Amino acid sequence: MTTGASTARAAIVLLAGGSGRRVGAERNKVLLPLAGIPVLAHSVRTALQVDGVHRVVVVVRSEDRQEVTAALAPHLGSHDAWLVDGGAERHDSEYQALQALRRDIEDGELDVVAIHDGARPLASPALFRALIDAAASDGAAVPAVVAPRLSTADGRLAADGLATVQTPQAFDARVLLTAYDAAAADGFVGTDTAACLERYADTPIRAVAGERRNLKITFPEDLRLAEELVALAGPSGR
Repeated sequence: MTTGASTARAAIVLLAGGSGRRVGAERNKVLLPLAGIPVLAHSVRTALQVDGVHRVVVVVRSEDRQEVTAALAPHLGSHDAWLVDGGAERHDSEYQALQALRRDIEDGELDVVAIHDGARPLASPALFRALIDAAASDGAAVPAVVAPRLSTADGRLAADGLATVQTPQAFDARVLLTAYDAAAADGFVGTDTAACLERYADTPIRAVAGERRNLKITFPEDLRLAEELVALAGPSGR
């Protein structure tokens, strides 16, 4: 991991605690092969390319820890990634990652925390950097892509300008930790990171242009499409 022009010091949290049920597999979908390496390894390798990133934290199910360790080892090079056991819900897993980063955040070693789905293997280093920089200046940032204009259930056209939100999502590290501490005290569990921030922090969330190829592996056809996109990108994979 190297330091680029940006002065924002960041950590990237990769959430890898899902299952393979909807993708039709008997193992965690992030361990399935994509272009010859595990889905999660693509996300980890990208995180390690992002300038200014000081920590990479991978949140896993405890039963997957050994397999994830073996899957990632060939792709880390001289770098390391922290493995953290996740919780029952996404919110719990995010809080576990923040607990692991607490000392660095409280000591001022980290300015921004970016949280990303490990099952989105095609997000580019440039997207991570754009989100981190936006969060460093504005406090919070999420990537958004304008959705196609689809018909609604009653046959009408959906409104123009609807957007889908992706990950990575990036946040001021201290603000994020404070919000999750408050949520823990209240017993609040958010549906995503932004939901917790909106409830416990007075921080507007900035939208940054996302990437259409930044798909999430959920169903078998997603994995096939990701294979095609990697092949089209050529040897660099981007």
